[in-house]
Amino acid sequence: MASPTPAPGRRHEELRDFLRTRRARLAPADVGMPAGGRRRTPGLRREEVAVLAGVGVSWYTWLEQGRDITVSGDVLDAIGRALRLDAAEREHLYLLAGLNPPRAEAGPAVPVTPVHQRLLDAWSPRPAYIRERHWNLIAVNDAAREVFGYRDTDHNCLVTFFTSVRYRALHVHWEAAAPDVVGRFRADAARYPDDPGFARIAEDLLAVSPEFAELWGRHEVSARTQAVKAVRHPDAGEMIFEATVLPLADRPGQDLVLYNPQPGTDTRERLERLTARRGLAAAG
Repeated sequence: MASPTPAPGRRHEELRDFLRTRRARLAPADVGMPAGGRRRTPGLRREEVAVLAGVGVSWYTWLEQGRDITVSGDVLDAIGRALRLDAAEREHLYLLAGLNPPRAEAGPAVPVTPVHQRLLDAWSPRPAYIRERHWNLIAVNDAAREVFGYRDTDHNCLVTFFTSVRYRALHVHWEAAAPDVVGRFRADAARYPDDPGFARIAEDLLAVSPEFAELWGRHEVSARTQAVKAVRHPDAGEMIFEATVLPLADRPGQDLVLYNPQPGTDTRERLERLTARRGLAAAG
């Protein structure tokens, strides 16, 4: 998650220092330019950065001086390429210039890493899973399978929510939760306007779920990353969990969804008894 943007005055000072230090670490040979004689200070000159980025020398000088000028994402990208910034540095440049960093491109739904799988296993006996941007399930721990009833045939959280009779029977407040579920999916879809995958999922559900069709037609959105889920397990009884969605920084477009027993309920005790019967002990 990106750090908060500094106040304008301090932000301009940090922008000046950041650009100057990025220049200083590059030699002309690093960017395919001649040395051009002896230099009083190390690194590229402002004029050279401006040429590499395709911007005016005066404009770049004003930017590095921290003046209050108008900047665009395209120009910042050009400066980032000229200064050989990596992804983290590019995001930092956007923030210091007062712009929202572009969302990182989501990668393909590759299998879960061993590190993430160990995290899921260690979270047991509490439910957890990893989903990709279309809400397709990538990895589900045993506790989520037992508590929420996920099966190998359940490939997408949204599809399961609206089409699985088993899942709906377990969910205590299904009708109350449904509008927020649809609103969060629509908000996620808006972040990737050129991705047809969201529309395909919505179209499939429109054809088979009247409830989804009605809610989708409202065009409501929700950006909540925390929610409460209550389930009525056939063996453990009613359990209430707090859900938290955490983006995986090293896997853009993928989220880790963790469930904790809600304080003030007997969910933890019920989960422990279920764990003892089912053997869902933590792996680490």
